[in-house]
Amino acid sequence: MTKAAIIILAGTDGHDNLGRIVNGLEAAKEFAENDEDELELIFDGAGTTWIPELEDEDHDYHDLYQAVSDDAAVCDYCSGAFGVEDAVGDAGLVTLDDHDGHPSVRSLVADGYEVITF
Repeated sequence: MTKAAIIILAGTDGHDNLGRIVNGLEAAKEFAENDEDELELIFDGAGTTWIPELEDEDHDYHDLYQAVSDDAAVCDYCSGAFGVEDAVGDAGLVTLDDHDGHPSVRSLVADGYEVITF
């Protein structure tokens, strides 16, 4: 069994960040498709700004996002800081505030997850 925590940090600005989100979602999908793997997909920092974009059914990567959104969570603090808390709430995504309002990376490591950032 493989345990992977994929953390999306790239924001929505620029072509390079589009590549990061697509690569991150593809990696998440690969883990999600294997029933023996455990996946944590976390949108953190500027990565939280992808939520309203990817929730839009007309977005080019909406279907890819939907394939892994059941495994997704969002940094509570950052969703507020980047002004997307309403979109996160509307999407029904879990928010994480384990460490000073942010997800706990240490807990992921302690639980045996390989942490991969995009």
